[in-house]
Amino acid sequence: MTITAERKTELVKEHSRAEGDTGSPEVQVSILTERIKNLTEHFKTHKKDNHSRRGLLMMVNKRRTLLDYLRHKDGQRYLDLIAKLGLRK
Repeated sequence: MTITAERKTELVKEHSRAEGDTGSPEVQVSILTERIKNLTEHFKTHKKDNHSRRGLLMMVNKRRTLLDYLRHKDGQRYLDLIAKLGLRK
C-alpha cells in the first residue's frame, strides 16, 4: 500500500523543478498519485477495508486541492503535469 523509498526518489527526480525540490506541487501531486494508484489496487482485493478507503478519499481531496492551486498559479504547469501523470481534465 505504501511506496518504496526508491520509487519516491524516482518521482522526486522526475518531477522536481530544481535540485532537491520536494515541496513543489508537481512533486507532491506525483507522490499522491502513486499512493492513490497503489491503494486502488489494494481495494480490488480488499473491498471492505473502509478505514483505508477514508485515507484514500483524503488523499484524492489533497491532490485535487494542490492541482487547483497549481491551475490558478500557473496554467501551463498544470496542463503539463496532468498530461505527464495521465490525469483527466
